[in-house]
Amino acid sequence: MTTCELLTLSGKKILAVNPPVEDFAFFDLWSKPLGLLYLLEKLKEKNEVVFIDCIHEGAVKEKSFGREKIAETEIEKPRVYAEIKRKYRRFGMTDTAFQARLKTCGEPDIILVTSVMTYWYGGVRHAIEILKRHFPNAPLYLGGIYARLCPEHAATLGADEVLTDFWLPDAAHPAFELYKKPPYGITMTSFGCPMRCQYCASSLLWPVHVHRAAEEILAEIEFETSLGIENIAFYDDALLIQKEKYFYPLANAVKTHFNGKLALHTPNGLHVREIDAECAETLKSANFQTLRLSLESIDPDIARASSGKVERQQYKTAVKNLLASGYTPEDCETYILLGLPGQSLHSVKETIDFARDCGGTPKLAEFSPIPGTPLFEEAAKKLPALRSEPLLQNNSVYSSFVSHTMSEETLQELKDYSRKKIKIHDGLDTYSGSFPCPITDINP
Repeated sequence: MTTCELLTLSGKKILAVNPPVEDFAFFDLWSKPLGLLYLLEKLKEKNEVVFIDCIHEGAVKEKSFGREKIAETEIEKPRVYAEIKRKYRRFGMTDTAFQARLKTCGEPDIILVTSVMTYWYGGVRHAIEILKRHFPNAPLYLGGIYARLCPEHAATLGADEVLTDFWLPDAAHPAFELYKKPPYGITMTSFGCPMRCQYCASSLLWPVHVHRAAEEILAEIEFETSLGIENIAFYDDALLIQKEKYFYPLANAVKTHFNGKLALHTPNGLHVREIDAECAETLKSANFQTLRLSLESIDPDIARASSGKVERQQYKTAVKNLLASGYTPEDCETYILLGLPGQSLHSVKETIDFARDCGGTPKLAEFSPIPGTPLFEEAAKKLPALRSEPLLQNNSVYSSFVSHTMSEETLQELKDYSRKKIKIHDGLDTYSGSFPCPITDINP
């Protein structure tokens, strides 16, 4: 069955599940299964839909801007992580709570399970096993990002079928009404991205870059705020592209309609080359409170892997404009890539220094090799097991353990350096990246 065929269903009882996450760490950065929620909004027009979000329903504490702290249970580490001296956890509602919810659902005709990160498949498999025990006769379909990027591996988890087709959402809004009390809302002004960064899967998941009308997005935001939502996160990969035609009309409409009472957030990186003085003022006046800027690296070779989307002067100008509009350096959090194939540690330190000197706040983003991307293919040449074991793609351990690009001590020192906790001498370029080596062990 394809997603389009699913949309033809009528009179069915559909159980949809966002599974728990198994990883070393998990943070709620406005994390909701947007694709599934759009799909459920269409399905509920002609069907009965029951939705269980194992992440949200495992929340134990409220955090800033609607985000939540998620309950965690320590579990046994997978074999490939056996030598990593960190605790491994399952994040989300407990098995007892999940099974109790299933008992209240009644027998479904169809079960839908979504997925996100490729290396989170353990939580997906765990949820499928529980669902199959409770409802052995209901066909179970697995979709989502992991299912599309790793279909052959996904087929081993116990689902009756894996959905991999491309579907462009046309629902009026994501089905946030299925939450009893949604903590925040999410939206996208466009699907896909015109850039072709060598480490990013956006063009694989969204083959075409499609903009949505400002009126459509505003109506979506209005619906979400009618549910009591006060924070909206934009999931766009290219929010500011063609900003005069698309972003400005929407931002001005939000400003007028909500009069600064709605807090907006951009967890994905903004293209800094687009942030001129007008853009910075527009972001501020529309009440964008959380900004993430994409710098990645000032190393020319790494910049080319990022589609050459930012130059030094462009970043410097963008931060200057944001500070002039009223943002603080702490507001200008800047993604800096770490652990890419061939990337030197010295270039990471240089980029951290540059971002800070410009008035931004560095935020390290560890590389994860994503199947289907050019840098995944490059990484897989050196480590073929990446193709068969998605757990090895985990950004939390790839650079410091899987690829041996750096030691855990090196990674921690770079993180501490980016947070101004320690000083690092100049000598990083003497490290070849061929063996684990703490920064403190490198001779200047």
